[in-house]
Amino acid sequence: MNGYLLDTNIVTAHLKKNPLVRRRLRNAEIAGHPVMLNAISYYETRRGLLFAGAHEQLRAFEQLWQALGIVMIDQAVLDKAAEIYAALRKAGQLIEDADILIAAIAIVHDMTLVTNNTAHFIRIPDLHLEDWLVPPA
Repeated sequence: MNGYLLDTNIVTAHLKKNPLVRRRLRNAEIAGHPVMLNAISYYETRRGLLFAGAHEQLRAFEQLWQALGIVMIDQAVLDKAAEIYAALRKAGQLIEDADILIAAIAIVHDMTLVTNNTAHFIRIPDLHLEDWLVPPA
């Protein structure tokens, strides 16, 4: 595993200063596991903050993504996303394109996707998931 990839709902929880997310982020960093944003969650978070005029959270988001970095979409991700889409559509279990792209980024880069939306993502084989909004057992 090459670290953790944050889904939009986890980024939002971090910006809202959720103690569980902040603690897990610190623990991952201490353990030497990189934590990164993905291009889709960057876009979803930034557009929401701009629309809401949330200037203080926008500054906090700017600091967060600059500290963590962003995993971008490349051809390998697009190819994997197309495979995921085809498989889910054939199975009658299609999810949103944004979620498919996020999952593809995580799989291609061998990262664990951190999300509170496990019901959608559990349908995708080879995708490792964690929910940092649930206390560890």
